[in-house]
Amino acid sequence: MSQALRQERQGKVAILTLCRPHEGNPVDPLLAHALEDALDALTHDEGVWVVLLTGEGEVFSAGPFPPPGLLPLPPEPQEADTHLRRWQCARRLLAFPKPVVGVANGPARGPGLELLLACDLRLASERAVFQMPHLRYGLLPWDGGSQLLARIVGRAWAQDMLLTGREVSASEGLGMGLVHRVTAPGVLLAEGMALAQAIAQMAPLACQYAKEAVWKGLDLPLEHALRLEADLNIILQSTRDRAEGIRSFLERRRPTYEGR
Repeated sequence: MSQALRQERQGKVAILTLCRPHEGNPVDPLLAHALEDALDALTHDEGVWVVLLTGEGEVFSAGPFPPPGLLPLPPEPQEADTHLRRWQCARRLLAFPKPVVGVANGPARGPGLELLLACDLRLASERAVFQMPHLRYGLLPWDGGSQLLARIVGRAWAQDMLLTGREVSASEGLGMGLVHRVTAPGVLLAEGMALAQAIAQMAPLACQYAKEAVWKGLDLPLEHALRLEADLNIILQSTRDRAEGIRSFLERRRPTYEGR
């Protein structure tokens, strides 16, 4: 087990927990390395269909900010780019093909919020707050925050959060579409697991293709995005799971998917 990330398993759901609450569960090179290793293994693990990402203690990921090891940046642009990549976790999560449920058990600030935004579905505790404080330190988000935020909550709310650096409460985050559900702290993890288990009942390859269609389609003209959707449908037709879905419907029973 990594010092930064703990991994557990419940059925077809893998639970990844940021496990340095005394430090604010920071996003740093230690977490980036641990997350990359975990996601690489889970990508090839046929027994895992969904991942749940959360934090230990009363914080999701909130500190410190700015990360002391990030600054000062190297003077040469090429060196700065290489340096920044060591601190990027959200991009690793975005490249993961399986559905990810993010459970914000507490504050998510800066890189921690970027990590949460990279999840496919997001639940939050009533005590959670969200913040993009980069500009007050003369920085820009370096892990996709400006782009993910605008795609999820829209340009107006993204500009609001970025330009003011203000804290957004869980209830306000729900209203702007930043998170999908808000619940009491005592039942948050159970709610997150219930959602992850519900997704794990779906056809896993179809879930992966749906995720690909949505994320990639956003960056394409509509005509090309529709073609992507059609192409993924054609690929899906050749899978065992698609045949099982049809058989289970005709036989009026629950399907038994294999992820093949």
